[in-house]
Amino acid sequence: MKKNLFNKVWDLHRVKTLESGLDQLFIGLHLIHEVTSPQAFAMLTERGLDVLHPERTFATVDHIVPTDDQSRPFKDELAEKMMVALEENTWANGIELFNTDGDKQGIVHIIGPELGLTQPGMTIACGDSHTSTHGAFGSIAFGVGTSQIRDILATQTMALARPKIRLIDIKGKLAKGVTAKDIILKVIKELGVKGGLGYAYEFGGPVIQALTMEERMTICNMSIEGGARVGYVNPDEKTYAYLKGRPHAPRGEAFEKAVEYWESIKSDPHAEYDDIWSLDVSDLSPMVTWGINPGQGAEIGEKLPLLSELSPDNRNIVSQAYDHMGFKEGEALLGKPIDVAFIGSCTNGRISDLRAAAALAKGRKVDPGVRALVVPGSKQVAEQAEAEGLDKIFTEAGFQWREAGCSMCLAMNPDKLKGNEISASSSNRNFIGRQGSPTGRTILMSPAMVAAAAIAGKLVDVREFNLSPLSDQGSDKENKGGRV
Repeated sequence: MKKNLFNKVWDLHRVKTLESGLDQLFIGLHLIHEVTSPQAFAMLTERGLDVLHPERTFATVDHIVPTDDQSRPFKDELAEKMMVALEENTWANGIELFNTDGDKQGIVHIIGPELGLTQPGMTIACGDSHTSTHGAFGSIAFGVGTSQIRDILATQTMALARPKIRLIDIKGKLAKGVTAKDIILKVIKELGVKGGLGYAYEFGGPVIQALTMEERMTICNMSIEGGARVGYVNPDEKTYAYLKGRPHAPRGEAFEKAVEYWESIKSDPHAEYDDIWSLDVSDLSPMVTWGINPGQGAEIGEKLPLLSELSPDNRNIVSQAYDHMGFKEGEALLGKPIDVAFIGSCTNGRISDLRAAAALAKGRKVDPGVRALVVPGSKQVAEQAEAEGLDKIFTEAGFQWREAGCSMCLAMNPDKLKGNEISASSSNRNFIGRQGSPTGRTILMSPAMVAAAAIAGKLVDVREFNLSPLSDQGSDKENKGGRV
């Protein structure tokens, strides 16, 4: 049987099949943060258990950290308690912590790759749904709950049901101004937010192969929004070039041996899949969401769907979306005003994302009615952006330049929407209340589209802007830990 990467890696890490029918899977890399780990450590203490392999667990702080002032103690007492708990738990158990007083702190799904912790052929777990991001490197990476964090800390294993595998074959050639974010929003629109339930998604095809590693991370990051537990891309020379020389990547002969292993776990030619789905993106335009889940999206030139054209099941959720967003069926998306622009998150807070947004911001000004934030995904991304002068481009244009963290992606820190503000956001979820206000409204799009909206004060097609030469830097010079 010709095997795909997922089943190869799963079989290599399967300890045994339990009586329940679930597989006990060895976890090669465990990433933790301040929000979902305290309860798990408390469970270990209650049972008198130690962390079995502390060298395989790494911690950072990202969800609740403020991005305007990270001095301690935090103003939010609960946030400070979470920070203290993580500091005490990692110190007591010999786990490395990338804290705000160091130079490696950042969003967990950004620092894993940039530090070389994330590698092909791994099983990776983290108490965050967007752990699927790491699949861009040819790993199988799962978001887990607190009880599973406890299990991994205590045994370095967890129990899982093997999912089915769907190959998502992306064909064609992307037009100028169309990005990886647009691809994944289109996939989610077509397959639906529940389309991936029970599946892992393997992203392949010529378009995926042409993407940079940072673009592949964006694709895999939002697999979870499409209902899939896992999203991954087969490793290739781009993967190996990205990893070479990073702090936790193998070196010298060990790196060459690692590449041999990484090559061996790639999906075989003509590998078997449970399902194959194709999408030609040659005519794709920039995507934006208009509703209250990531599947409610459209190309920027489209009009909102008419209720009469929808099935009865879809009509109800679309009516809810229109009521919340204040939109009407048949309206154009172009020209919709915005109040807030947010560039950042584990989906689009990398150096290539900031370059793309800065190309729009250079020499322009944010609309006076827009509150605009740029939040680098890690301290190393911030360092590289500042070395390139991107921070000055943003601040001169009227954006706020912040410190690393999850920021306005979710309402666990001070960066939140107020009232019924409408936000153009490069993040991953547009659920009601996701950005902090129960009446706030979120429109998802690429970083360049967010920057364009911030400048125009409304939704526009980024392709109408004449980009500055800055955009030619490209994302091939991906973050190398502060080195260009």
